[in-house]
Amino acid sequence: MILGLGIDVVDIDRFGDTLARTPALRERLFTDSERDLPLHSLAARFAAKEALAKALGCPVGLSWVDATVVRGDDGRPELDVRGSVLARVQELGIQSLHVSLSHDAGVASAVVVAEGEP
Repeated sequence: MILGLGIDVVDIDRFGDTLARTPALRERLFTDSERDLPLHSLAARFAAKEALAKALGCPVGLSWVDATVVRGDDGRPELDVRGSVLARVQELGIQSLHVSLSHDAGVASAVVVAEGEP
């Protein structure tokens, strides 16, 4: 059963300007393994984290670095969650998270589907 669905879109240039203006933001938003990725990948990962938050009902207290987008064995993106995000996933009875990323024409986007038993 689908328990949550989230989508987000990020203007890549605007996101890059924001990161340049506020360098500390990179550490607040991204894990060590994500921080040095190219801008289009960072924008897509930020969109994924926003989409994940929406799929989880946008609860207060989620930490951006408690979710990491990783590449699965088959090359597809996956969400690795821990801490505050994992607690919310467990609270909602979510058993699996699906994520899709895209970037083209200056825009990065992500969709997250949360499945499980309520």
